[in-house]
Amino acid sequence: MTLIAIDRPRRLAGAGRAGRAKEWRATLVRDDATIREAIRAIDESALQIALIVDAEQRLIGTVTDGDVRRGLLRGTALEAGVAEVMNRDPVFCPVALGREAALAVMRGADVKQVPLVDDGGRVVGLELMGDIIKRTERGNWVVLMAGGLGQRLRPLTEDCPKPMLPVGGTPILEIILKNFVRQGFERFFLSVNYKAEMVRRHFGDGARWGVAIDYIEEHDKLGTAGALGLLPERPREPVIVMNGDLITAVNFGSMLEFHAEHQATATMAVREHTVEVPFGVIDLADQYLAGLTEKPRYSWFINAGVYVVEPSVLDLIRPGSALDMPQLFERVLKRNDKVAAFPIREYWRDIGRLEDLERASVDYPAAFDP
Repeated sequence: MTLIAIDRPRRLAGAGRAGRAKEWRATLVRDDATIREAIRAIDESALQIALIVDAEQRLIGTVTDGDVRRGLLRGTALEAGVAEVMNRDPVFCPVALGREAALAVMRGADVKQVPLVDDGGRVVGLELMGDIIKRTERGNWVVLMAGGLGQRLRPLTEDCPKPMLPVGGTPILEIILKNFVRQGFERFFLSVNYKAEMVRRHFGDGARWGVAIDYIEEHDKLGTAGALGLLPERPREPVIVMNGDLITAVNFGSMLEFHAEHQATATMAVREHTVEVPFGVIDLADQYLAGLTEKPRYSWFINAGVYVVEPSVLDLIRPGSALDMPQLFERVLKRNDKVAAFPIREYWRDIGRLEDLERASVDYPAAFDP
């Protein structure tokens, strides 16, 4: 890093607000911390970045949400040192240069935050593009698949569609919707089929939550992707598609940023699934024992049921034809387009069985602020 000499320090933009100053200080993480501690700073500060500093609070690196998720895809453990995922050449701005300079730095580097440093390289603030440029609501459409039969949850779903089953006293689909609303999304399409009238009656046009809700009526079962072919018009921005029977605290804005950063045509949220074999596993070479592993653990990334697709992906769907999201992603891959994997590190639970529903009812108060 090359520091530019400055004449005088100043407080973070919006210096009259003590809460903001407290927020940026929450992003500071010592260089001997773990990745898990950096994640805590990213989440608790709500600023999507951790500033890695030495004992004198000099900036030596940064860690963003995307840095962490790329580390998870490489198999990096959360207890590893933060240096494993740290950007060692961070973008920064001398505090004396002012807000316009900070904005220019952010635009030039295509980032949304920039640390402010004094003439000794010590962090004295954090400038946010959203504080300089008026923040707008997200224009991305959200399509929620809410037409499933929920056969594994019978008899509960005999009189109620699975997305309307209550978790912590609130229907699953409402938990999903409110999480999106809190994150700034306001245009929703609910794909309905089984007991569609119950969903329509509960959500109406979305005015209760200050959003717009339309419905995609599946007269035949179209799968988890087929309903996209029935959208009334072509969207202008990437669309988020999510199964209506799962609960997650994922940051959808981070997923959109990850999708854009990797220039992907489609992005699938993935989650690590680990299985422990409760026995010693034997490796054989013909009739001889070649090795033995006691109670090994195997991990895979699985489809987490949340997707981002560019408008061009809709060209691969024939209106009225059944299609599932994995099949749609295969078509994108065959077109040789970029497909990204976005690892979910936040709370996630698929409500497929009665025990999942019961567990989610226990987890819900801690995972969300309903």
